[in-house]
Amino acid sequence: MHVPDGFIDAPTSAVTGVVAAGALAVSLRGARRELDERTAPLAGMVAAFIFAVQMLNFPVAAGTSGHLLGGALAAILVGPCTGVLCVSVVLLMQGVLFADGGLTALGVNITDMALVTTVVSYALFRGLLAVLPSGRRSVTAASFVAALVSVPAAAVAFTLIYAIGGTTDISIGKVATAMIGVHVLIGIGEAVITALTVGAVVAVRPDLVHGARGLRQRLQLRVNGTLVDAPAPTAPVAARTSRRTLWVTGLVTSLVLAGFVSFYASADPDGLEKVAHDKGIDKKAEAHAASDSPLADYGVKDVSDARLSGGLAGVIGVGVTVVAGSAVFWAVRRRRDADVSPASTAGTGA
Repeated sequence: MHVPDGFIDAPTSAVTGVVAAGALAVSLRGARRELDERTAPLAGMVAAFIFAVQMLNFPVAAGTSGHLLGGALAAILVGPCTGVLCVSVVLLMQGVLFADGGLTALGVNITDMALVTTVVSYALFRGLLAVLPSGRRSVTAASFVAALVSVPAAAVAFTLIYAIGGTTDISIGKVATAMIGVHVLIGIGEAVITALTVGAVVAVRPDLVHGARGLRQRLQLRVNGTLVDAPAPTAPVAARTSRRTLWVTGLVTSLVLAGFVSFYASADPDGLEKVAHDKGIDKKAEAHAASDSPLADYGVKDVSDARLSGGLAGVIGVGVTVVAGSAVFWAVRRRRDADVSPASTAGTGA
């Protein structure tokens, strides 16, 4: 759903840019409360993982493919504010280095793919957890539903933005029907990826998953040879792996997905590209300002072998994204540490 330059007019793009800037400012402040020394490194890895999985287009209908948006995944793993920042870092890297998503449309893309997906999915996720039994299965199930809904929600948001500032005279009803229809199908893939990933992390380190904070399991006692739940107290779910192991596993997985598996991704146009072509939305699309980038279109310039070119581009993208994301979240954590330092609290005692 990366919107290119020329789909949305300049005034609307400017307004969405202001909205995106405001969302990022609020998210930077909110991320200070969500991140600590344990979870900040995970946030950088989440950004890199989203970048990698977005390279894996999967077929959803005849001649159409889809890929992960990542808002739900990021929000559940590291928190909604940090999630907005994660997806925004990915969009920035894609737009500047890979010519994917217009630069003048960056505000549109952050508003649609980072803000809308994160807010909608996390609100639904928390609502579902409030009514479901406490446990890992509920976290995974709520992740599935939240991710599923977040994708058509983003399609609705794009349709509204297009209704306000679209550069072609196309029936909004036709755009909405096509966009929502195909993105419901894409949402199924998003839901599967999100639920599998959240479920895997919750299984080994539930204490690091923002959406699973407070997840507890009942103590069980053996009575006459039978295990029964003790009414109280409850115990935190135990960690099964170290933070370093989780981080390394995430990095290796991201590198493999982007550097190797991405070669086998669907070559069909994604949902927005297909709708834009079929409905004529792309009539005024503009060439990307970074179209001559050495990494444009997820290939390395002057590398003739398609498999090697795409794999190298994917590996570079993962590396750049994890470095950029980690730098952002390290800075946020340092700011949090400064806010709660002894010097900042001096004079507050009796």
